[in-house]
Amino acid sequence: MGLLSFNPEQKDLKKLRETMCCYETEETWQLYLWKQNDEYLGLIGVQHDGDVAYVQHVSVMPSHRGEGIARRMVEAVEALPNVTRIESVKANQSLIEKCIKQL
Repeated sequence: MGLLSFNPEQKDLKKLRETMCCYETEETWQLYLWKQNDEYLGLIGVQHDGDVAYVQHVSVMPSHRGEGIARRMVEAVEALPNVTRIESVKANQSLIEKCIKQL
């Protein structure tokens, strides 16, 4: 929950718990952690719908922002089996579009 709490929409503890419940109970919701040098630096939460991956949440440790971690996470999601397209919820749209343009 720590990394997800860096996401502005997840500052409220009740909302954060509801979000975590979705990732724990919904088969189509997956939370992927990004690890470098034995340290978790980011996460990307995706809802899969057929061959489309909808990015629900993106979070990077504040001390590691600007290092291209979000772009690499999007790239890793795009490389998942059966994912042919990445879309984003409105809250992440500009970040995801920027990441996709850099691929």
